[in-house]
This record gives sequence, C-alpha cells and structure tokens, in this order.
Amino acid sequence: MQGLFRLGLLLLLGACATPNVPVLLRPAQSDVSSFAFNGRVAIRHHGERTSAAVRWTHHGAEDEILLLAPLGQTVARIFSNSDGVLLEASGKKYFEKDAETITEQVLGWHLPLSGMRYWVLALPAVGTEAVIERAESGQVKVLRQDGWEIKYTRYAAESADSLPLRMTLQREDMEMQLLIDEWES
Repeated sequence: MQGLFRLGLLLLLGACATPNVPVLLRPAQSDVSSFAFNGRVAIRHHGERTSAAVRWTHHGAEDEILLLAPLGQTVARIFSNSDGVLLEASGKKYFEKDAETITEQVLGWHLPLSGMRYWVLALPAVGTEAVIERAESGQVKVLRQDGWEIKYTRYAAESADSLPLRMTLQREDMEMQLLIDEWES
C-alpha cells in the first residue's frame, strides 16, 4: 500500500513539473536563412486603420506572407523571391519588382520587406547604416534604419539573443504594430 502511495505521489509531482520548453534564439546576422512565425499586425496609414493575422515564412531568398481575416480566410498573399514580388488579393494577381510599391498600390500601405526580414529578428538589415539602442539586458530596444524607427517592447525571454515578440515600426505617416504569437524553428 505504501509503495502505491509513493508511486502515485511521484506521478502527481511529475505531472506538476514545468516542461522544458526550448526558447528559440535569434540567429547571427550572417545566418538569416530561414524563419517562420504566426502573429497579428495592425497598420495605421494616412489616417486609415487595418489589422490582420499574419503568417510569415522566410527561406533563403523567398518570403511568403499571408494576411488573414479574423475567421482565417486569406485576405492577401505576398510572395517574394529574386524575380520580384507577387501579391494575390481579391482574386487578382499583381507583380512588381519590390514589395513597397506593390503593397502601396494594392493594399494602400507599403511593406518594407527588404528590411523587415532582419528587423523581425531584431537585427539591422545589411547594406545600410543603422542606429541601435539597447536595454540593460543587451536586447535591442530601438533600431533606426532607412527612415524607419523600430521599437521592441517584448521578447520571448530575458536573454540578449532571444527573439522579439512585439514591435512597432514607424515612418512618416505610417505605423505598423507586429505581435508575434509563435516562432517556429
């Protein structure tokens, strides 16, 4: 009887233990080869406001961004590779050389995709100068680059190399808030 009690106690304590959930760490600047996340985005541009769920997959030189309505249907699909950017929305397809032009034309706001590939990881984009302010923890607090100011307000963990979960991008009359619900490895 006492052996059953001990076994039951061990099982109960094991069930209460916190599982070891790995914290995904930010890649090095030279290794931004792939990432994926699910989240939400809210955009304010020219006095207009819009919001959507977002699913972003980045692999090599390719990006696929899905903007989703509250019930999960795809509102827009943005696919980018070395040939250019394809945007699908409202049953139509549009093609341009860069994401900023095509998203401004079709969606009414510009997506700074070339920089955001890095900024979502709290890294400066390669090729242009950036000014970075860090918190005491070593995490990026503010990144300024290419006319954008990116403020990071929440990270997955306290370590300097953890991934960001909440950021606000601002430039002139545009503000984009990005909340990342789940990073995938």
